[in-house]
Amino acid sequence: MRIGTLFVAAAALLASAAASSAETPVKIGILNDRSGLYADLGGEGSVVAAKMAIEEFKAAEKGLKVEVVSADHQNKSDIAVNKAREWYDQDGVDAIFDVPNSGVALAVSALTQEKNKIFIDSGAASSDLTGAKCSPNTLHWTYDTWELAHGTGSAMVKAGGATWFFLTADYAFGHSLERDTAAVVTAEGGKVLGSVKHPLNTQDFSSFLLQAQSSGANVVGLANAGGDTINSIKQASEFGIVQGGQKLAGLLVFLSDVHSLGLKTAQGIVLTAPFYWDLNDGTRAFADRFMKQTNRRPTMVQAGVYSAVLHYLKAVQAAGGAKDALAVVAKMKEMPAEDQAFGKSTVRADGRVIHDSYLFEVKKPEESKGPWDYYKMISATPAEKAFRPMSEGGCPLVAGK
Repeated sequence: MRIGTLFVAAAALLASAAASSAETPVKIGILNDRSGLYADLGGEGSVVAAKMAIEEFKAAEKGLKVEVVSADHQNKSDIAVNKAREWYDQDGVDAIFDVPNSGVALAVSALTQEKNKIFIDSGAASSDLTGAKCSPNTLHWTYDTWELAHGTGSAMVKAGGATWFFLTADYAFGHSLERDTAAVVTAEGGKVLGSVKHPLNTQDFSSFLLQAQSSGANVVGLANAGGDTINSIKQASEFGIVQGGQKLAGLLVFLSDVHSLGLKTAQGIVLTAPFYWDLNDGTRAFADRFMKQTNRRPTMVQAGVYSAVLHYLKAVQAAGGAKDALAVVAKMKEMPAEDQAFGKSTVRADGRVIHDSYLFEVKKPEESKGPWDYYKMISATPAEKAFRPMSEGGCPLVAGK
């Protein structure tokens, strides 16, 4: 009897070992700002969002052994590329997610194509990622400068903001956002009176705001993000920019920015975003799960990481593994994406992920019903109109389409 028991136990151990060895390994990296001006909008929250997607997908039950690693790129391209190279060459990372900061993202995209891996960006904004600098190995998930410009910029001009002055973060993201917004302003019959570039992570905006104030422009367009947006809005209030009759256009505003500013300071800001936690039953369910782990509501970047990882895992399963990068990307483009955060999305041939987008206005303090109740929706733009037409992006992957 004892021998029979030992035999059964040994057989069970062998079966367990065989099942374990049969699991398909998948390793993903969350590369973002974990200590600087973009930490609140992504940071550890993006890691949480990725793990939520893995749990929801029930990866282990589907034969996938998924591991998540993370690192801080410190908003420096060389640090990001070195870490990505290490992950790809030594650590067996199959795909990198998030990567705010467009200059950093473009560098990681180039390396990813060289290494034939996968890069799915949620945090960066430059529309060049799916335009002239598109890659067969890169997808751009959440938002981009074309969407933001056509959402907020167009709305502001139609509301009477005929003349503009830009405060622009002096790197790839800011340049793209100013370029795309200026094009919309001009197309709508408005005029750009000037702009000033500021270094990343600026603490003192006084000289830049004085130039904007003296320009006499109807609208001061903030082509920056994260901590730079927070600081520029706070200091604009101190300078009496809005009280003097000029309007602030937050061309990229995150929920975390409004939370830091408070409704008293942020009220009335018009912004464009493809995700808000209180938009519908699906977004609320996702946000409730996220809040249980973080005590915060998710930003659109964190929601984008969750959505991207979930769709990536579905494609890995459909492709029979994560090692053939282009086969996985092909599956992601072939299969429709659907999740609680964005509803239904489509991955285009140029790598742009399209979904509905929304124009919001930040509520007045008396309009808010409680913590994190910050936005009211002005209008919705369907997915096919929210992002740049594929034929106009200049992506070599879709030339002539």
